Amino acid sequence: MSDQTAPPSDPADPPAEIRGPAMILVEPQLGQNIGAAARAMWNFGLADLRLVAPRDGWPNEDAVAMASGASHVLERVSVHADRPAATADFQAVYATTARPRELTKQVFTPAGAVADIASRMARGERCGILFGRERTGLENEDVVAADAIVAVPTNPDFASLNLAQCVLLMSYEWRRATVEHAEAAYEIGRGRRGGAGLGETPEMATHAEVARLAAHLEQALDAANYFWPEHKRPAMAASLRNLLARAPLTNQDARMLHGVVRALAEGRKGGPAPGRGNEGRDQGQEQDPDQGREHD
Repeated sequence: MSDQTAPPSDPADPPAEIRGPAMILVEPQLGQNIGAAARAMWNFGLADLRLVAPRDGWPNEDAVAMASGASHVLERVSVHADRPAATADFQAVYATTARPRELTKQVFTPAGAVADIASRMARGERCGILFGRERTGLENEDVVAADAIVAVPTNPDFASLNLAQCVLLMSYEWRRATVEHAEAAYEIGRGRRGGAGLGETPEMATHAEVARLAAHLEQALDAANYFWPEHKRPAMAASLRNLLARAPLTNQDARMLHGVVRALAEGRKGGPAPGRGNEGRDQGQEQDPDQGREHD
């Protein structure tokens, strides 16, 4: 399935002050749930709905009927082949789940997640919220790739929420926090050569950039036979990806870490000695190994 790009915004788009995070439905099964989610979003001024491999394809007549007036959202839906494609342009992704996960990951309530999203978006970052399949929720790999988890304090004996209910809850919290209470934004000031100065806001790395860094690191660790014994490789690699996902990396951080991995690999192979062959390069000017290549 190829990605379907949403049309450009028009005057009917929600005002900038109530634009918010994207809602990403991972492999939704029922068109009715997609339509109900779109209606819930538009009730609270949200319009960026992304679908990952919807079971019954797109467009969907049941979704249109259930949306009941929220066609503005459905007309702008973007469809993606997989979760990485749907989240590639985000600096932060939040995974909604009712099940405990054996991961070291920050866990927010809906209100706490929205407060964090609001502060990030005030700094110019793009954020998305992941919602899982109706029957099984999100897979562990989806949660591993997220920056944080959102858990609703529901009845422990009946914790599962309907997909559209969960979207409605997050949309409501967004509207309440950003419109009624107008939380103030704050800035991160970092005085670093080649990066943001004091009082400036650094640009955060997107999920696609973090994924490239993780792949680069895994490639180097494979060459060093780090993943041993072999049967533990998937769990060890997932732990590394989880570590990178939960660290708020800037673009400069990602470039520097690419350089660190490259320097270690060159040293292991008997490459240039420290201080040689690197004129004009410092830790704030490392090149992404994929720079200049086309990415799928």
